[in-house]
Amino acid sequence: MNLRPLLLLCLPLLALANDDRVAYTCDNGSRIDISFSADFSGRPQATLHFADEAVVLPQVPAASGALYRQDDIRLHTKGDDAVFEDGKGNLRRCSRGAVPPRPTPTAQPAASSSFVDIAGTVSYLARIALPPHAILKIRIQSGSRILVEQRYELEGAQVPIPFSATVDRDLMGKKATATVSARIEAGGKLLFASAKPFPALKNGQPIPVEVLLKPAPQARDR
Repeated sequence: MNLRPLLLLCLPLLALANDDRVAYTCDNGSRIDISFSADFSGRPQATLHFADEAVVLPQVPAASGALYRQDDIRLHTKGDDAVFEDGKGNLRRCSRGAVPPRPTPTAQPAASSSFVDIAGTVSYLARIALPPHAILKIRIQSGSRILVEQRYELEGAQVPIPFSATVDRDLMGKKATATVSARIEAGGKLLFASAKPFPALKNGQPIPVEVLLKPAPQARDR
């Protein structure tokens, strides 16, 4: 019997089992074991180890500490402390060691509102077919400060093209402003770009963003 394919399948499980786990005790009396590692591309990630499952959260930008997120599940660590949101409206404040942190009445609302989900679509009106190697680049910024940059390989995707990003509200400063701009490139040439940045917040709250791109001069002349 050839055991090589079976051993290859087991390698990720063995790597996960060998991760050093850090025990966090939470304010509701529960305990979470967390291990920190990197995926195959080198991106940092945190793995939450529960009794019957393990949840992997990739790292996303944060103003301070480290923020890990997968959908609505979030883990924010700073020093020996951690805040865990389970995606169901429940929040736990945890810390390393046996003594749980003392909860405060204002802790949960502050943590729940510290991150902003910015989402929308990108489209263009020109009748120009995109080459198969076209790339969409999204930039979210507050004033001159870049908050998030994303890159999407379109691979024949049709407009409108959806995008989403999580931004730490603390990165936006006191005025809490954010705008979105986008561009589509192929082979190092600019095909489409937004003529101006589009607002992503209204009264400090996220709004759906519809980014409309215009053809670049060389693409318009084709």
